[in-house]
Amino acid sequence: MSFDEVIGQQEAKERLMQMVEEGRLPHAMMLCGPHGCGKFALATAFASTPSAKAMLEKLEHPDLHFTYPTIKLPSMSSDHKPVSDDFAKEWHELLMQSPYFTMEDWMEAMGGENQQAIITAGESDDLVRKLSLKSSQGGYKVSVIWLPERMNIECANKLLKLIEEPPMQTVFIMVCEEPDKLIETIRSRVQRIDVKRLAEADIQEALVSRRGIDAEMARRISRLANGSWLKAMEELQVGSENELFLDMYIMLMRLAYQRKIKELRKWSEQMAGMGREKQKRWLTFFLRMTRENFMYNFQDEELVYMTQKEEDFARNFARFVNEKNILQMNDLANLCIRDIGQNANARIVFFDFALQMIVLLLQK
Repeated sequence: MSFDEVIGQQEAKERLMQMVEEGRLPHAMMLCGPHGCGKFALATAFASTPSAKAMLEKLEHPDLHFTYPTIKLPSMSSDHKPVSDDFAKEWHELLMQSPYFTMEDWMEAMGGENQQAIITAGESDDLVRKLSLKSSQGGYKVSVIWLPERMNIECANKLLKLIEEPPMQTVFIMVCEEPDKLIETIRSRVQRIDVKRLAEADIQEALVSRRGIDAEMARRISRLANGSWLKAMEELQVGSENELFLDMYIMLMRLAYQRKIKELRKWSEQMAGMGREKQKRWLTFFLRMTRENFMYNFQDEELVYMTQKEEDFARNFARFVNEKNILQMNDLANLCIRDIGQNANARIVFFDFALQMIVLLLQK
């Protein structure tokens, strides 16, 4: 993989290459940044620099090591500590599809959507063994660690020792989304590089050149993406979750306006059947859509971030979201997110939510 395949992030690319050219390459660095900004793609491209051309094409090389969160499969013995090598085939297949992927994508690839993926102490033991070997080509050995904040404490302490006393010509590149969850002793021993959100123009250009999207749709999606290529990809998916969420939003608002209690009860039962994580995502979607409808009233397209279908609905509905109810709607949704997170009865939560929406829509 090369830097040309990384979307945008020219400033970060130049900083990384400058460190190499000036001989200031730290033995341990950590790329931090928001979800979908391309920090893992940057790390992978940097690990595959021209000094290691054999790594470029298939991202398989004895001097290139990937570490990532794993799960324990039923087929594993009770005393086995899962390591990255247990899922090397699945990891490589996912990586070759694209260096832009989510934890959900990785969990699905491993076949453990309902588990909690971590980096175990067995992984640090494995890494010590691998990095103690001599470089196959006499150059650098590179260890790319995806989401180090998911290390358990035993693994983190062992990795700390490895970073403090690194094998000769070894570079650690960590890719972190929540650095505050990583132990302070590791954070203090790595050089942090903050990767910014992607520029709208870079996302728009990539949508046109890589995905063949027409310019107007690419413009809308790049605004909605909020600096995340992963979010842009979500918007492109046919039959995506957002389409279902929009349908449920429209249904709620229409039924609430018409005061159809019986139908609202059915709506709440449909919401209750989604599962708690999906329910929380819908409530987050509700917050965004309600905010966008409120902003639509100002008739300034620079303030509005909606798809064409969302805007079509807002054209007639937006006037019902105003300064008299916007804050109450926001508070109501956040309260529901809290209740769902605390395992409250979803049918009761969403039916109450729907009934209160009747009252709020009357406040014009």
